[in-house]
Amino acid sequence: MDVTPLTGQVFRPGQDGYDDEVAGFQLAVATAPAVVVGAETADDVVTAVRFAAAHGLRVSVQATGHGLTAGTEGLLISTRRLAGVEIDAEAGTARVEAGVRWGAVLEAAAKHGLAPLSGSSPDVGVVGYTLSGGFGLMARKYGRAADHVSAIDVVTADGSLRHVEAGSDLFWALRGGRADFGIVTALEVDLVPVTELYGGGLYFDTADIPAVLRAWRTWASSAPDTLTTSLAMIPYPDLPMVPEPLRGKHIAHVRVAYLGDGGDDLVAPLRAAAPALMDTLKRMPFSESGSIAAEPPHPHGYHGTNTTVTQLNDAMLDAIVEHAGPGAEVGTVLIVDRLGGALTRPPEVPGVGWDRQAEFVVRALSVVEAGIEPVRKAHAKLFDALTPWSSGRLLPFVYGEHDPAEVAESVYPADDLRRLRELKREYDPKATFGS
Repeated sequence: MDVTPLTGQVFRPGQDGYDDEVAGFQLAVATAPAVVVGAETADDVVTAVRFAAAHGLRVSVQATGHGLTAGTEGLLISTRRLAGVEIDAEAGTARVEAGVRWGAVLEAAAKHGLAPLSGSSPDVGVVGYTLSGGFGLMARKYGRAADHVSAIDVVTADGSLRHVEAGSDLFWALRGGRADFGIVTALEVDLVPVTELYGGGLYFDTADIPAVLRAWRTWASSAPDTLTTSLAMIPYPDLPMVPEPLRGKHIAHVRVAYLGDGGDDLVAPLRAAAPALMDTLKRMPFSESGSIAAEPPHPHGYHGTNTTVTQLNDAMLDAIVEHAGPGAEVGTVLIVDRLGGALTRPPEVPGVGWDRQAEFVVRALSVVEAGIEPVRKAHAKLFDALTPWSSGRLLPFVYGEHDPAEVAESVYPADDLRRLRELKREYDPKATFGS
């Protein structure tokens, strides 16, 4: 590859730095690109895409590698060095480059009394999260992160760097259509006037999981829009890094992110459901909101999927415990999120749709140790049991390798999928990007 126009480095298999450049957070998806461009500028991305087009190479992109769903044998553009964050406090927006993680935006926005529509982990990349829809800690109050994007800089398959805004077909497609249409080099996103919240979690012992599931279901069903909440069932290993009360136990973890006052009164029914092993609920700066889910920060291999559901009845809760609880054949982190609120309302600027009728989403994630097939089979038993109440699937919670066509058909409304495929043919007729 002619590196003359590039600011960033080029890596080939066997060269120093190649393995580090290819490595991402998701370790269950093998990838061995023929060449990697460590982009440092948007112009580097343009050069790399033009090179790929000239040589018939498929192009993939990676910042943190959390959302990696397929490997590549072609050209990988690493965007981790595109790390600029600019806050416009008066406009209430942030311009975020492609390699930025949410933690950097949280910190920068907090200095101005603002907060982004970030998710449960500050280590996740902003662009990948947002292009997938962006289900965050304030989702029931403000909706998806994708619906609060005001401008996108993207390099399309013809090697053009475009700035797109509302009214553009490409702008519509990217906000929820992921990276199938180009390589996004920067986003402009809305910030909200939030400085703190009442948040944290309640951890319950194994024997109390059925009772806590039912108590949380009842409590979450009448939640105000200022409350975003989930319940996770987690099999913790017996290791020193795990807090002693949780070590070696399969527990229920109720997660709370509440923007109102009187948080202790709000969660009183949960505290009454069973004795808590740990209680971390408190008022905190929003910049510390990543502590609520306390997700593992270390790269690992994992596979997961989800289903949206219209209700959570007792039969469904029993199936969840049977197929993803302490006695499940494959260790599974099972998370149920309360949807509703702003997530049911159409956004001000239309974007790629998702299941706005669902009341909850049930998602399963398992570490891949002895191959992926045992995990697929175990998850299939759970989701087959929930099929009578299923209404769709959410793209942000599809982890690891899946059939792209099958995912698209389960994630997007039929009209949106038709339009996405038409735009794919228009902007990327040779399928340079994505699936």
